[in-house]
Amino acid sequence: MSSHPVAETVAALLPRARQELAELVAFRSVADFAQYPRSESEGAANWIADALRAEGFTDVALLDTPDGTQSVYGHLPGPEGAKTVLLYAHYDVQPPLDEAAWTTPPFELTERDGRWYGRGAADCKGGVVMHLLALRALKANGGIPVNVKVIVEGSEEQGTGGLERYAEQHPDLLAADTIVIGDTGNFRVGLPTVTTTLRGMTLVRVRIDTLEGNLHSGQFGGAAPDALAALIRTLDSLRAEDGSTTVDGLPADAAWDGLAYDEEQFRADAKVLDGVDLIGSGTVADRLWARPAVTVLGIDCPPVTGATASVQASARALVSLRVPPGLDATEATKLLQAHLEAHTPWGARVRTEPAGQGQPFRADTDSPAYRAMAEAMAVAYPGEQLQYAGQGGSIPLCNTLAALYPEAEILLIGLSEPEAQIHAVDESVSPEELERMSVAEALFLRAYAG
Repeated sequence: MSSHPVAETVAALLPRARQELAELVAFRSVADFAQYPRSESEGAANWIADALRAEGFTDVALLDTPDGTQSVYGHLPGPEGAKTVLLYAHYDVQPPLDEAAWTTPPFELTERDGRWYGRGAADCKGGVVMHLLALRALKANGGIPVNVKVIVEGSEEQGTGGLERYAEQHPDLLAADTIVIGDTGNFRVGLPTVTTTLRGMTLVRVRIDTLEGNLHSGQFGGAAPDALAALIRTLDSLRAEDGSTTVDGLPADAAWDGLAYDEEQFRADAKVLDGVDLIGSGTVADRLWARPAVTVLGIDCPPVTGATASVQASARALVSLRVPPGLDATEATKLLQAHLEAHTPWGARVRTEPAGQGQPFRADTDSPAYRAMAEAMAVAYPGEQLQYAGQGGSIPLCNTLAALYPEAEILLIGLSEPEAQIHAVDESVSPEELERMSVAEALFLRAYAG
């Protein structure tokens, strides 16, 4: 780590940051109130509001967004005439899946093998702490040279769009010269990375009906049309023999021209079993960042345990399609629906229904903010140069902000490198990454101020 005064301050603040992250992780702030109490999310929101007030933020508010959750907003005025930077993170988290499968309790920050484990440690409660560390380091080393707005979302993982709708209804609230989205991460630990593209996403429910009711498979099987078999054939039509996504009319041959992703490294990051092939064609980066990708997220059908000898009358599935930059998610939704309907066999009745959507995003990297970030990363990560990468995931808010503030520059950074295992069992954050990224953000704010 650099001997820069800002870096020394961040290093000294790290024990406090660990305690704060532990307090935040302890809130079971899953924004699905059928699974976890609303009070857990409200507790996390109030914790963040109190932290912002303690740092001198004015206009701190809990924003009641249209999806029934709360986002936390604060404004810290800077010098007269200074630029305005909006810092984003989210405090809601993915459900922990099977809590018994975690090595240590998911809502208890635990240090192990040089990493801090807990749900949200990297995605994205660690991002909240990163913003706080950066601002404290600047305050201790000459002050904060920009106007700072902070927005911490309460339902990002649910994709219910509460903050997006709120921002559209209050277009002046989040206006800024530059927006730092603290919800991505480095390509690998120690390699400073800004995410410049995000795939969008569309969700479609599909239902196939063939019979008025289930039938005995011995008496009717062989002639009676099986809705589950029809659904399986329909879903299989979404992939070519090599596993490539094939949606009729949707281009799938774009190439990625940024950071390369070594295939063996990807196999290790994804924990692909020995002997199992990767799917698709082109480079790994092409497949992850430049091309559409379909995933069957769930199927409604009888479970194996308790299944009866029946021909199924009805079956449903939820299908996700990741949409790369350059394609329109609304058009992709229509193409996916049309494909599913066209490829349903045997004249079976099929119904499709959109269940959610977010547009892809591409940043403008030829800008003052990107130059300032490159300078900052060079200090925080000595000997390394800033890399540009894509991300297969979606952050619909990026498109909302880009539409509301077309002149604003948007940078995506964060703590969710591959070892963090976000959304999975045993999520963790590297304290060294938290330290270095906090230094980088602090120095970025200084460099960007000019």
